[in-house]
Amino acid sequence: MPKHSPSHLDPRSPLVLDTRELPRRPGALRTVKRVAPAPADLGVELISVPEGADLDLDLRLESVSEGVLVSGTVSGPVRGECGRCLREINTSVAVTIQELYAYENSTTDATTEEDEVGRMQGDLIDLEPALRDAVVLTLPTNPRCREDCPGLCPECGVHGDELPADHSHQQVDPRWAGLSQLTRKEE
Repeated sequence: MPKHSPSHLDPRSPLVLDTRELPRRPGALRTVKRVAPAPADLGVELISVPEGADLDLDLRLESVSEGVLVSGTVSGPVRGECGRCLREINTSVAVTIQELYAYENSTTDATTEEDEVGRMQGDLIDLEPALRDAVVLTLPTNPRCREDCPGLCPECGVHGDELPADHSHQQVDPRWAGLSQLTRKEE
């Protein structure tokens, strides 16, 4: 998982967690409940969490021997369009996150690759990369307004729900057009 941590985290940022009040002894626990604005580009091409939308964070920060384990749920609104009929989709998403953030200069920090485990910057944790991974991986790449969406007619572009049962766009092969004229005369 790539870490997009800036060189210096702002402790006032809603997606930055400050662990100063969490003792660095295994088993110490603190809960965090807050509402944070969604970062930009939190989604895929057809569906995403709107930038600035309220994300409800219900998290648990637990000290472990090598760092802080952050686990909990993140929920928020999702907007997009159906991949079949292009109708608007307004729903919500709730994802579970669990990420270990290693203390600076810990054994985990020294024995793992940079992108294997999250890294703390002093007492600060940047939650955005873990949140982004959890939300984006949960969203469908081809969302549908409903499971049985019939889509659009490929010929006329009308939604399948709005078409009569006998709807068709029968194309007559120009080589047989003369024969279709004969059947019309008999009627």
